[in-house]
Amino acid sequence: MAELRTAEERPALRLERRLKHAPEKVWRAITDPAELAHWFPAQVDVELRDGGAIRFSFPGEDSTTTGHVVTADPPREFTFVWNDDTLRWLVSPDGDGSLLEFTHTFGRGDPAIAKLAAARTAAGWDVCLDALDARLAGHPFEQPREWHGRMASYVEQFGLDDGELRPDGTIRFRRDLGWKPVDELRPLLPDEPGWHLVADPREGTRVEFTETAADDVPAQLAHRHEQLDRLFAATHGVDLPSWPPDRVEAVKKHYAGHPTKG
Repeated sequence: MAELRTAEERPALRLERRLKHAPEKVWRAITDPAELAHWFPAQVDVELRDGGAIRFSFPGEDSTTTGHVVTADPPREFTFVWNDDTLRWLVSPDGDGSLLEFTHTFGRGDPAIAKLAAARTAAGWDVCLDALDARLAGHPFEQPREWHGRMASYVEQFGLDDGELRPDGTIRFRRDLGWKPVDELRPLLPDEPGWHLVADPREGTRVEFTETAADDVPAQLAHRHEQLDRLFAATHGVDLPSWPPDRVEAVKKHYAGHPTKG
């Protein structure tokens, strides 16, 4: 499981895996482009040295993104920058195997907006590290078909589903919707005012909802929270049932405890 932290005011994910392989073997798997091709989310071409260039491309796409190597210290540390994000891999001996510690620090844009993508990013890295483990063990790996549950779990764990009562007397929710096209998502929005889709070329697509706070703010926030959960599920082709009464009451109690954010 991933943890969401803050590093110098930037959101950062941390994951670790204990692997039954020597650090030298793990190092090759995380730095050799031929090995990366089996588990990393992009094709990588790298000059494996401090300050070296690193390039990323995706099958079927003509564009290439570039970054640079910050640290290449075999077989201990491989740190590089990709799209202003910093990815750091630390490998240390752990009994007969290795401990792999991975940190992804979001370096781009507004930290609050960058943080919204933490759930899908954490789910993606979970799968990548599963694929890495399988590659090291010489086992086949099949990509999962179901992503909603993985992402929704992290959305809840990281508190990315929470709404807020703002100082101006409005409530607001914001939820990352990945890279789905706005035209595909618009028909899924509730047919009422306050719902907006934002497409950001660097951050993906997100939905934002705002409205004037009602007399019963916890109930209002709980109602909109449920709508956002159902909308998020619908973008993955999942039809969530309505919340049972005990879930509604638990979320209302949650908001009654701290409905206001600065």
